Amino acid sequence: MIEILKAVLLGIVQGITEWLPVSSTGHMILVDEFVKLNFSPTFISTFLVVIQFGSILAVLLIFFKKLNPFDSSKSKVEKKETLSLWAKVIVAVIPSGIIGILFEEDIDRLFFNSTTVALALIIYGVIMIVIENRNRKPAVSDFSQVSFKLALGIGLFQCLALIPGTSRSGSTIIGATLLGASRYVAAEFSFFLAIPTMLGASLLKLLKAGFVFSGFEWLVLGVGSVVAFVVSVIVIKFFMDYIKKHDFKAFGYYRIVLGIIVLLYFGLVK
Repeated sequence: MIEILKAVLLGIVQGITEWLPVSSTGHMILVDEFVKLNFSPTFISTFLVVIQFGSILAVLLIFFKKLNPFDSSKSKVEKKETLSLWAKVIVAVIPSGIIGILFEEDIDRLFFNSTTVALALIIYGVIMIVIENRNRKPAVSDFSQVSFKLALGIGLFQCLALIPGTSRSGSTIIGATLLGASRYVAAEFSFFLAIPTMLGASLLKLLKAGFVFSGFEWLVLGVGSVVAFVVSVIVIKFFMDYIKKHDFKAFGYYRIVLGIIVLLYFGLVK
């Protein structure tokens, strides 16, 4: 029962931090210090990646109509636009997919540590605040204006998220806004880009683990995924409503504070 409760807590953390530009890795590192799953290292690393599948389902649920090219209520033009959107998402995911597959182990070995995570939290927090202080009018305020060139540019920024602490949503949102997209378009495209990115990561992790888990381990994995799904639905709806009225500065300040906490904790306590 204790392990189930831990899975619930980790699912909550995943569901909240995956979609906000605050770094799920930074939070998981802190949570892992106090809530450790009592399983093999292979299962734990698989669990932390695969529960993202629940978060993916939340995106598909909320944006199902927009992402469904076969919706009978859509005109031929709308269906074509939906297929074009998927094509742009695929183009955007290619850079990080290639680099992730080729250098995943090297990246984890070199950068997966508390210092890197803390510095990434702080640096990108500062960048987020600086970008918002520019007050530039976005050139792209509607999805119909998102070109393949812009999609590829956002995809290149997503490569930065391979460094722990950067935040996948944070890097893509920062990249999209720097390239001229509005906050809303940047956030939505970041969510859509997460679908193939996180699905691919989850399947790759399961393949590496060999799908060889006990019944209880599958239960823990299922609980974490379901909780991540429910929390993700709530957080995504909140976030999309929030950015209609606010900028990203609050998340920038939060990242800086969290980065300092990580530095102090692992530098002084550990």
